[in-house]
Amino acid sequence: MTAVREDGLDARRIRFGHGGRILFDDMHITAPGGSVTALLGPNGSGKSTMLRLIAGTLRGEVETLALDGDSLTVMRRRERAQRVAFVEQEWSAAEGMTGRDIVGLGLLPHRGWLSFDGAEADAAATDAAMLRAGALEFADRDAATLSGGERQRVNLARALAQRPTLLLCDEPTNHLDIRAQPDALVLLDLLARDGMTVLAALHDLNHAAAFADRVVVIADGHVQAAGSPQSVLTRELIARVWRVDAEVLSRPGSDRPLIVFDAEHALAR
Repeated sequence: MTAVREDGLDARRIRFGHGGRILFDDMHITAPGGSVTALLGPNGSGKSTMLRLIAGTLRGEVETLALDGDSLTVMRRRERAQRVAFVEQEWSAAEGMTGRDIVGLGLLPHRGWLSFDGAEADAAATDAAMLRAGALEFADRDAATLSGGERQRVNLARALAQRPTLLLCDEPTNHLDIRAQPDALVLLDLLARDGMTVLAALHDLNHAAAFADRVVVIADGHVQAAGSPQSVLTRELIARVWRVDAEVLSRPGSDRPLIVFDAEHALAR
C-alpha cells in the first residue's frame, strides 16, 4: 500500500443534473496525493460522469476543484492538460493514425501544436510511455485495427506521455483479459508510488479491495462511504448499495477484504 499524503484532489459541492434528473447533489470527492483511490458505485451511479466533471470535459456546478491546493477551474486549458490526464473507456482515432501517433498526442500540452523541435526527445518519451503501459508492440499498428484491450493500453500510454499529476481512469481494466487486468492495476499503484494522484472508476469490488489505498462509494447522488477498503467494503454496505448479499472474507496473507458472492446472493429488489 502506498503512503498517503495530504495533497491531491479535492472536489467539493459537486452538483450535476441531466434530462430533469439530479445525478449529483452536494457531493464531495477527495483523492489523496501519492495514492490510488477507487471510485465505486452501481451502474448508473455516475462514476464516468464524475470523472468527466473533474477532467473538465463536462460542465457542472463545482464549488471547489483543487489539485495540490491549486484551483483547476481557473487554470488555462493547456496548464490543466499538463497536470490532469483522463483515460476514458472508449475513444476513436482518425484514419491512418498509428498507436505511436495516438500516444504522441499526450506530449502536445507540453510542446504545443506547432512545435517541431526535439523530435528525437519526443520519440523517446513516446516509446517510454508505451513501454511502461505495455503498448510498445502496437506502436506501428493502425489504431483502427487494435482490439479493445490493445486500445486501452495505448490510451493509458497516451496519458502517461502527458506526465500528469492527476490521472483519472474510467474502468482501466475494461476490455483487458484476466492476465492484463492485474498488470494495469499494478501500474496504477506504481504510478502512485512515484507521487501521482490516481482516481479510477472500477466496477470490480475485488480489484478495488486488492489494489486501492482508498475507496469512495457513490449512489443515489451522494457519497455513501469513503475510506480504506477494509473499513468501507463491508457486507452491510454492499447489501445496501449493490443489493447483493456478499460474504466479506479476509484475503490470505493480507488485511485486505476478499468479497465472495454468487447468483443466489442477489437480494430482492
